[in-house]
Amino acid sequence: MTTETHDIVDTAVAAGSFTTLVAAVTAAGLVETLKGAGPFTVFAPSDDAFAKLPAGTVEDLVKPENKDKLTAILTLHVLSGAVHAADIAGKTLSPASVNGEALTVDGTDGVTINGAKVVSADIACTNGVIHVIDAVLLPKG
Repeated sequence: MTTETHDIVDTAVAAGSFTTLVAAVTAAGLVETLKGAGPFTVFAPSDDAFAKLPAGTVEDLVKPENKDKLTAILTLHVLSGAVHAADIAGKTLSPASVNGEALTVDGTDGVTINGAKVVSADIACTNGVIHVIDAVLLPKG
């Protein structure tokens, strides 16, 4: 294992616990964006988080005709800029995600994003940071 830092997409691929997220990012055409300069903060649902969705949800979302809906869901998980755990410890914030919807970030008792718990924080990437969450965030609309 090398200690070399990679971009967000390559880091997610190498981790092995984000196969569903990587497949969704690919289906939505967001790979090049998340390999871009950034910096980005990604709240990355693990494969276990995707498994909590109703049966068939992921398979339905990755269909070409659902690309806009999938993109809206995925971009809800991304912030512009690199936000680290220390930046939000003890605070409650409402930053706008890349899709424009405000997130509810609560760092007063661990960290939650719209109710999803951050289970692993501050995974450094060359173009930002990944925080692993235990649920998939869904747009309000």
